[in-house]
Amino acid sequence: MKKLLNSFKNSNCFFTICFLLFCAFWGSAQNNHPSTQKKSNIHATIGPNIIFILADDLGYGDVSCYNQLSKIPTPNIDSLAKQGMRFTDAHAPSSVCTPTRYAILTGRYAWRAMKQGVLKPWDAPLIAVNRLTVGAMLQQNGYTTGIIGKWHLGINWPTKNGSVAESSNNRLSNVNFSLPIIDGPISRGFNYFFGMDAPNFPPYCFIENDRTIGLPNVIDDGPLAQFIHPGPMLPNWNLTNILPELTTHAVSWIEEKSKTKQPFFLYLALTSPHNPIVPTDDFIGKSKAGRYGDFVCQTDFTVGEVMKAVKRAGIENNTLIIFTSDNGPEILEIKPGAYDRVLDYQHYSMGELRGVKRDTWEGGHRVPFIATWPGKIKPSITSNEIICHVDFMATVAAMTGIKLPENAAEDSYNLLPMLLGEKYVSPIREATVHNSAKGSLAIRQGDWVFIDNASGNDKGPKGEPQWFKDQRAYKDHSFSGELFNLKDDISEHYNYFSERPELVDSLKNLLEQYKANGRSTPGAKQKNDLLVEKSAKKIKSNRL
Repeated sequence: MKKLLNSFKNSNCFFTICFLLFCAFWGSAQNNHPSTQKKSNIHATIGPNIIFILADDLGYGDVSCYNQLSKIPTPNIDSLAKQGMRFTDAHAPSSVCTPTRYAILTGRYAWRAMKQGVLKPWDAPLIAVNRLTVGAMLQQNGYTTGIIGKWHLGINWPTKNGSVAESSNNRLSNVNFSLPIIDGPISRGFNYFFGMDAPNFPPYCFIENDRTIGLPNVIDDGPLAQFIHPGPMLPNWNLTNILPELTTHAVSWIEEKSKTKQPFFLYLALTSPHNPIVPTDDFIGKSKAGRYGDFVCQTDFTVGEVMKAVKRAGIENNTLIIFTSDNGPEILEIKPGAYDRVLDYQHYSMGELRGVKRDTWEGGHRVPFIATWPGKIKPSITSNEIICHVDFMATVAAMTGIKLPENAAEDSYNLLPMLLGEKYVSPIREATVHNSAKGSLAIRQGDWVFIDNASGNDKGPKGEPQWFKDQRAYKDHSFSGELFNLKDDISEHYNYFSERPELVDSLKNLLEQYKANGRSTPGAKQKNDLLVEKSAKKIKSNRL
């Protein structure tokens, strides 16, 4: 052995081996250095496949495992709940669409970036180019990422005249559909996109990656109740085909990506049961809640097809599936809406909650939320922990060993210990902020929720009808805010606003702190994208 070593020492081979050993050692040390953590995660911490299924306008009481009195059978969603963890106190970050989608993908409340409402047709992207998204974060760490379905976070469209994209007086537009999209989902962290901005927004066609599939060059010919916004349409465009196409593409994408060694993230943003309510013939009559209920049945079918695809591909034990909704049930854009369905079918889409889509009451943002991951998340578990969709980003980061920068996921908490059944400090979230369509805020901490507005109703006379108030014995008041104890009064009957001024002040001050700090999680103070107005300090003490 000594002779062998001596021979190495006397040759270039010895120095070559020493150099290689040094490089290997140095490379190992560098891979463990914080500055190279993102790169090393590609090899060191490969997480599971992730499928996030987001239903659109599905109410807390629409799913039968959340509401035993539901008139809508949802066997696949119920089966998903039996396989994993079902949350009873999960919340969309907003009671309308765009803000919730922003928060899911950025881990940040959207009221830091937009004042109210949702993006309109042809609007530019809401997510800033330099803001880290879940998709981009996972891309940087070895994942392939895809979104199939509804985007509704803005797209920069190329135009024929160089002006801002818009619908023209002739119900067409100035968009040049022969050119690729300048700025859309592909530039926000996704390798693949198939879907549309919104099913009731122009252009009425599918988009794949950065191009429309075909040229939408005829005017929409559908009823206003379905299309709502005039604009260009692909010839022979059929609204009924949207959900089946999304289902087919999702299944194909899962099957294709499961054949590779690279983990994937699929954001499946369904267009149902949002308006237009267009169930296919196979589902008409499947529920006892009219066409809307039938469309929910079709939504449940899509969930089942995804589950089957995962099982067929043999990736069930290495795939986290999350199913939830972006906000509560609709009442304005569809007929019959959530309140009408109570009268017509005795079906409560909001369940025992008060409020619907757009509201700061619970029914506007408390939604079904189910997570499954065989072998990791125990089956048939029910959790009462307060969680929010905005927590998705921090949870995924923890799951994959990714260290988030200070200026990302400012409102996102890590739910992983709870999902895995490990010890954790409850509550995970210090507090949760709710956002209405018109921009009013509410804050939930423990059993209490403070609504920083005279009412949780966001729709004025078009909102909660008097017959519904009478049925549930709701009484009007003249206070400038509302305070409810959800543990004792989940339907939000009794307003403690004037009786607990110290609690109102405490919650209001915490809300102001979250606004001022640019974040609601521990960490360095951050800037909001726009000025977030302070709430009024005066409390009306008179009580009716």
